[in-house]
Amino acid sequence: MERHSGDSGWIEVITGSMFSGKSEELIRRLRRAQIARRKVQIFKPMIDERYSEEHIVSHSEMKIESQIVKSANEILAAAAMDTEVIGIDEGQFFDQDLIRVANQLADQGKRVIIAGLDMDYLGRPFEPMPMLLAIAEDITKTRAICVRCGSPATYTQRLIASRERVVVGAAEAYEARCRSCFDPHLSEKTGD
Repeated sequence: MERHSGDSGWIEVITGSMFSGKSEELIRRLRRAQIARRKVQIFKPMIDERYSEEHIVSHSEMKIESQIVKSANEILAAAAMDTEVIGIDEGQFFDQDLIRVANQLADQGKRVIIAGLDMDYLGRPFEPMPMLLAIAEDITKTRAICVRCGSPATYTQRLIASRERVVVGAAEAYEARCRSCFDPHLSEKTGD
């Protein structure tokens, strides 16, 4: 969403399951801001090295240059005063400080766009995303296609054995599922 409200900043959140187009939508919005000649800075968490260290890359191979950070506080420190748009991918991999950082950046008049999973592999809210959804001016919930039945999918099915909440992976470890086909305990059934 494009806003023109003077010096007021705002927060946009793009959320949904894996393979639902969150990063694609983030890249699309950031490219549009660049075309509009806005100063844009883009960040991603250090933990996400699946496709590239220097770019946000969608599962469909769209990409845009980004900066790796270890923490949300590094985003705040790296944000230039004249930056107008801040893009952040994989919001679920940051800690609760991302909420404060996003608010501070918006209070500085910046448009802050954050993409991230809304639920973990068990179907539970994936912090800090629920709080970001609560404070955001704009929310987009993307849906994937269930690989089992073809219905709209809002869940991320883990296919590998692990009880760790964060396991970075792509199609080899996860797939999109609808509510009917989602099995939150599948990773326990495949061994551990």
